[in-house]
Amino acid sequence: MSALDDSAWEGPIRLYTPLDIPKPLAENVWLVDGPVVRMTYLGARLPFPTRMTIVRLANGDLWLHSPTALSEPLRRRVEALGRVAHLVSPNKIHYAHIAAWKAAYPRARAWASPGVRERAASQGITVSFDAELGDAPPPDWAAEFEQLVFRGSRLMDEVVFLHRASRTLLLADLIENFEEDHVRSGLRWLVRLAGNMHPDGKAPVDLRLTFLGRQDEARACLRRMLAWQPERIVLAHGRCYPERGTEELRRAFRWLGVRG
Repeated sequence: MSALDDSAWEGPIRLYTPLDIPKPLAENVWLVDGPVVRMTYLGARLPFPTRMTIVRLANGDLWLHSPTALSEPLRRRVEALGRVAHLVSPNKIHYAHIAAWKAAYPRARAWASPGVRERAASQGITVSFDAELGDAPPPDWAAEFEQLVFRGSRLMDEVVFLHRASRTLLLADLIENFEEDHVRSGLRWLVRLAGNMHPDGKAPVDLRLTFLGRQDEARACLRRMLAWQPERIVLAHGRCYPERGTEELRRAFRWLGVRG
């Protein structure tokens, strides 16, 4: 049973329309806003907007971060950009649509984040991964991305990426930044309580609590990310940070107490 009355989130929410259309962000980088998913959030099942990032690599192959639901119109639009070659699960709760993309593009490589195989099995979701993600980018994209596993959480590790050419940092759940008018009025108090309301987006409080006692691991990861000096931050949930990326990163992770 949910901790909240379902009537609090019945009906549509404002999405980042248009959906299923690659929107140019930088040269060879596109964002795709997808349909709502429902996720458990502080004991409630809440509607979340979803977002995929597409990067066209130097060889023309497409690299898809956190693929959203596959529709036929989206498939045609993506194919117009290049050949789908990489399907990336950044953490163990961002994988649900990879199976559909893999079925549509069997030659694409599906990349597993830490714990995602076990998570999929526990949810009864069949998805076949081809390779593992780790702290070092694989040769497939090592010349174009920085990469690391953000560690310290007892809940999950997230693989984070910096696209070097565009100075774009790609995150899934380490920062969520919900705009008030994109959240149903009955749930805005909960988003504020979790610490995810724009412009002060950050990791939700329940995720932050899973770092207790292991903050040193997370601080080391954050220092590496800050050293990348991102110019912008793309988020899977909520409004992105199109500028001042390094400053926003430091602000959003102030709960770790990293100075300098």
